[in-house]
Amino acid sequence: MATADAAPGGDAVVTARAASLGGTITALARSAQVRGPSPFAEGRIYSARRGPARTQARVWRPDRPADAALMDHIAQQPAALWLGDWTPDVRAAAARRVRAARAARAVPVIVAYNVPARDHGLHSSGGASGPDGYIAWIEQLAAGLGAGPAAVVLEPDALPALDQLPAGERAGRAALIAQAVDRLAGRPGVAVYIDAGNPAWVPAPEMARRLRAAGVARARGFAVNVSSFHTTERSRAYGRAVSRRLGGAPFIIDTSRNGAGPAPGHEWCNPQGRALGQPPTAQTGDPLVDALLWIKRPGESDGACNGGPPAGEWWPDEALRLAQAAGG
Repeated sequence: MATADAAPGGDAVVTARAASLGGTITALARSAQVRGPSPFAEGRIYSARRGPARTQARVWRPDRPADAALMDHIAQQPAALWLGDWTPDVRAAAARRVRAARAARAVPVIVAYNVPARDHGLHSSGGASGPDGYIAWIEQLAAGLGAGPAAVVLEPDALPALDQLPAGERAGRAALIAQAVDRLAGRPGVAVYIDAGNPAWVPAPEMARRLRAAGVARARGFAVNVSSFHTTERSRAYGRAVSRRLGGAPFIIDTSRNGAGPAPGHEWCNPQGRALGQPPTAQTGDPLVDALLWIKRPGESDGACNGGPPAGEWWPDEALRLAQAAGG
């Protein structure tokens, strides 16, 4: 294949392309700044004092000290709190997490996962009974968040899985997400990231269109790779492709289980051979990436598949495998 500098004027072509790319990156960075600073600008991501990995470490410590140390590693990383129809009092749960984070001078990550027809009858099916019930739930969540600080990941899979809804219901779901954005992002100190799926799901142009319809212009930005396994670099490239179509919207990346990349055939439900990814950080080296986060808690099952318990349940053997595969 001929290279640019093998052709007449090749160096000039390369220089022009480089200048154009540099200008694009600068424009994207400036656009991101229009939205204000990242909620993680001070670098503090809240890590809860309690959780299943910490409990597991205590159980294993007397007889399995090496395995307990791996559980300690998971427990020490900040991870998101998922709230949904299993949460008895969403307002109280959100308020507790925000109070604890505020006392630690950190930002908690909270996942809102209660959209009607959630997961379309698959392992995580459920959600609010209808639009009115959903908005009432969102209003309770917003009341619990108060003035924050908080980063909310809004409805994993809801927009990427839009095609699974009847055609006549798709615009309604986007509008419902947009209403949720307005109620949550209207709270001072609350940053909203709408879920945008993963690099293998919806092409970037279509994902950008769905995000626009769901009110991303009024959110902080969007989230990539939630509960998925794609590498950080591929997720970053996808996020940037979406962001370019949204005027430079910032995004976050879930790195909780992407240390070995996706499974063969893109198996998504408790695939074997995966590994923990990079620990959460706000030091991303990219002005468009607000943070690398553990949105999915490593060790919580994707569903009753590949030997796992029901979705969301703690599975210590899988947590251990993820940590071992990452080298501890």
